[in-house]
Amino acid sequence: MNPFDWQSQLAQRVYATFPEATKRPVIGITGNYGDLTSKLAEGYYKSVVKAGGVPVIIPPVADTDVIINTLENIDALILSGGGDYDPRYANEEPDPKLGEINEERDLPELFITRLAYNRQIPMLGICRGIQTLAMALDGKVKQDITDIATINHSQTEERSVATHPVLLEKDSILSQLYPEVTDQSPLRVNSFHHQAVCDCGKRFRVTAKSEDGIIEAMESTEFKAIMGVQWHPECLADGLPVFEWLIHEAALFREACSLHDEMVTLDSHCDTPMFFPQNIDFSSRDERILVDLHKMTEGRLDATIMVAYLPQPTENPTAYADQIFDKIEEIVEQHKEDLTISRNPLEILYNKSAHKKTIMLGIENGIALDGNLDNLKHFADRGIVYMTLCHNGDNDICDSAKGNQTHNGVSKFGEKVIKKMNKLGIVVDLSHASEKSFYDALKMSKYPIVCSHSNCRALCDHPRNLTDDQMRALAEKGGVMQITLYHGFLRSDGEATVEDAIAHLEHAIEIMGIDHVGIGSDFDGDGGIRGFANASEVINFTRLLLKRGYSDAEIKKIWGMNFRRVIVEAQSANKKLW
Repeated sequence: MNPFDWQSQLAQRVYATFPEATKRPVIGITGNYGDLTSKLAEGYYKSVVKAGGVPVIIPPVADTDVIINTLENIDALILSGGGDYDPRYANEEPDPKLGEINEERDLPELFITRLAYNRQIPMLGICRGIQTLAMALDGKVKQDITDIATINHSQTEERSVATHPVLLEKDSILSQLYPEVTDQSPLRVNSFHHQAVCDCGKRFRVTAKSEDGIIEAMESTEFKAIMGVQWHPECLADGLPVFEWLIHEAALFREACSLHDEMVTLDSHCDTPMFFPQNIDFSSRDERILVDLHKMTEGRLDATIMVAYLPQPTENPTAYADQIFDKIEEIVEQHKEDLTISRNPLEILYNKSAHKKTIMLGIENGIALDGNLDNLKHFADRGIVYMTLCHNGDNDICDSAKGNQTHNGVSKFGEKVIKKMNKLGIVVDLSHASEKSFYDALKMSKYPIVCSHSNCRALCDHPRNLTDDQMRALAEKGGVMQITLYHGFLRSDGEATVEDAIAHLEHAIEIMGIDHVGIGSDFDGDGGIRGFANASEVINFTRLLLKRGYSDAEIKKIWGMNFRRVIVEAQSANKKLW
């Protein structure tokens, strides 16, 4: 072929790889800046291409709208190397030994890193990039390391030359990428040290150090696809595995995002309304709450069931619940372009197509009825989709898992409540109920019931969790159990993480089958764990499920299809709802 016949070459290459070429993940790389030019060393983009990605250069622009639009169109982010950070961004005065700073880059890269983190986008920080991760995500960078370094960290050789060894943590991503590395045969790198991470903060852990203890690599402690290395893998002969890791994680993230585009995600239980009296701005990314419009958008969560939680005792409980619903309606009205209340689960898909998030309503604790059966009709008219019969104490409906067995299960009044809920199309929720109450209600209810936020007692022996027998009985009646993110229901001791939530989910699937499980986070009701800490991390949970081999169809069921089915079955009793 004529080497100058570019049109023939293009045709052959495109048609030979289409449509596979369109599936390659897009990797944004922050550009260096100098001489009025945004530029990038060839090693970065050539390594991305070789690893199977599509590189794009991101210029240093501190415009958040530009950054957000950029992040919407990439599958991973590489934070590239360059000059020192201005320490004033870390509230420090410059050290006399500080090197040349690059003020054009600092603010844009701090912005893009934090926003990418909020969106769960995979990231790789290289050289200055590892320091960017620390600066942006609550770590600390030492301005000059000459007073603590005992080996030469100044690179005078060609960048392709590995000048010193680093020691890897055995259970780290890097140790998996370089299985041949041992303490006796360490990984040799080409780090350029002047500034260095001295404290990676709680979001990261150190995974590599040089012989004098300088931090050379770190990775996420929150089960996110984020890693930083001080060296330049793009210049080393054995540097490709780091880029292949990023491309793999980018492909997973892209797959998760595509799945969220086509499915409806529903979290069956959150207590965020408890914070609404504190003048919460639901449209902002408010650090006081775990669910708001920003976090739902970042996590790609379509709908959440917000409950009116009633502690015991509550004076004038019906009015108390009404005040909570009034406040929810007020907030929805304030943000009606982005938010809506719905009782019909099929409307969530329509709302999603209209770019609106959906709030559904529930009651947590049947004392809201104040002993009056007619109040069920009142709350049905307000739009509740379920009512949790009790909370952490027996009430006039049934006994609680933490109660005193006042009724030996469901009371006479409680039986009337369940039958009325069936007639009105309100789902019966048995989270918090005692075992006897559970089995009584299961027998009394004409329609499937739910446990909107419960876990497995086989894995964590807590009375709030369900036994395997309860789970089997629930599944036999068509019901659904929603795994919750409360520490004490996931582990008996130690810190609970997203891995524990997945363990409970998988145990429930083993006992009940994939058609009877889901997620009820209990966010803002003490729910939230490392790796799944707020609504922005919904997409991270999906990525982890994909990583474990769950199919799209299975994930759709977990993320709300099962729970919506139960609501539809219950509401079929009340034709006025349809």
